[in-house]
Amino acid sequence: MENPANTISPRGASWREELRKALTAKDRMAIPRAMMTELAPDYRITCNEEVNQGLTADQAVIEATRCLDCPDPQCMTGCPVAVNIPGFIKNIERGNFMEAAAVLKETSALPAVCGRVCPQERQCESKCIYNRTRRQPVAIGYLERFAADYARENAGQSAGNSDAAHPAESPATQGACNGMKIAVVGSGPASLSFAGDMARRGYSVHVFEALHEIGGVLKYGIPEFRLPNEIVDAEIRQLRDSGVEFTPDCVIGKTLSYEDLQEMGFKGIFVASGAGLPRFMGIPGENFIGVMSSNEYLTRINLMGAGRPGWATPVIRGKRVAVIGGGNTAMDSCRTARRMGAEKVYIVYRRSEAEMPARLEEVRHAKEEGVEFLTLHNPVEYLADEKGRVRAMRLQRMELGEPDASGRRSPVPVEGDISEVPVDEVIVSVGVSPNPLIPDSIKGLEITRRGTLVVDEGTLETTLPLLFAGGDIVRGGATVILAMGDGRRAAEAMDRRLNEMK
Repeated sequence: MENPANTISPRGASWREELRKALTAKDRMAIPRAMMTELAPDYRITCNEEVNQGLTADQAVIEATRCLDCPDPQCMTGCPVAVNIPGFIKNIERGNFMEAAAVLKETSALPAVCGRVCPQERQCESKCIYNRTRRQPVAIGYLERFAADYARENAGQSAGNSDAAHPAESPATQGACNGMKIAVVGSGPASLSFAGDMARRGYSVHVFEALHEIGGVLKYGIPEFRLPNEIVDAEIRQLRDSGVEFTPDCVIGKTLSYEDLQEMGFKGIFVASGAGLPRFMGIPGENFIGVMSSNEYLTRINLMGAGRPGWATPVIRGKRVAVIGGGNTAMDSCRTARRMGAEKVYIVYRRSEAEMPARLEEVRHAKEEGVEFLTLHNPVEYLADEKGRVRAMRLQRMELGEPDASGRRSPVPVEGDISEVPVDEVIVSVGVSPNPLIPDSIKGLEITRRGTLVVDEGTLETTLPLLFAGGDIVRGGATVILAMGDGRRAAEAMDRRLNEMK
């Protein structure tokens, strides 16, 4: 079937309006979903350039016309930060790209980030009405990325340009300063979302970050081939422009105590220090040289420049690398290993590929880049050479048994089926736990058996008054967008609580 959008006279002054008027709902549904240009696999494993190249303006407009103007848009119910999805998409369809970005900024502090790393296929896009007709949903994530990128790249347009109705880099209107100071612990997605919302409400917000760069997991955990640092820096710059202050190299619980923050006049505190404590499997050989966590591996490379010219940060460059796990962090690790020169990279996962929690796109990219998937396998031991460096892993073959408590089929060992695979580096990515520093340094905080902070489910307030928390220190490991949703909820609840106390 011919693409209905191709029947429109191309690229004239009124092309977008002509496109909108000419297409019926049936025509819109016949338009295929936009395909984003990607770097070729044989090239991208040689560099750290972003793999996904984004949509062109024409692609974005055509994709936006696929939106059917649902009277009850369910896509919004799948968004943890309640982005006005139809609103920003309709602005793209009309060619009002700056207006689209402004709509995004009303609820999201990090639209360029979310458009890249959020699992839209499990959230907003999973609710799209197209799914009921077995068609591909509107590419909400692609369009979010397009609008945010367009706004950033065209920030200097003159006011006379219709696309410059809203300044690209200015945050949403900030409320009048109310004189109250708020402290934020950590600078990851939950913190940045919270800080942006509180600044808009008129609070004086100060973010304290333990590391030397602002951004938290966005900087140390996600490689630049998925999320370039310049994107994160641009989003942070907007928060600075709105009045948010940032202090790096400050460990709350060590450099400054909870009592210090109170003495400094902070009326409320939001803790979003993440889950940076890696888990291991407790099997023989995990202490050998060459076995490390994904946290360490990715932090050394992403944040500390390991492997880059002029940087002295040491990192092992294995030739045969095994990554243990099946989540997005595991995919980031195996793809990073390829870029660090590994000739053979394995993903070792104890369940089937269908049960992997990683995004389908990340799995596809890893396969395209030469990563070999050893699913239904689980390491039981690592072996070392005479110098104590890992030389092989022993893998137990697994099969799927009965579902576990979460509904997933539990993997069980196939008795006697153990193989040995040569490796010289192992990266363990089987989960994380919250750093105990905050819970241990603040008396009165209640924690769960997993080390996460206990909070009120509705408000995210902890067991201490006016100390709220969100993100991975509450969830124990989740997505960027869920952390941002926590930041928004906590900001609303803290604002309400402080106003009630006036």
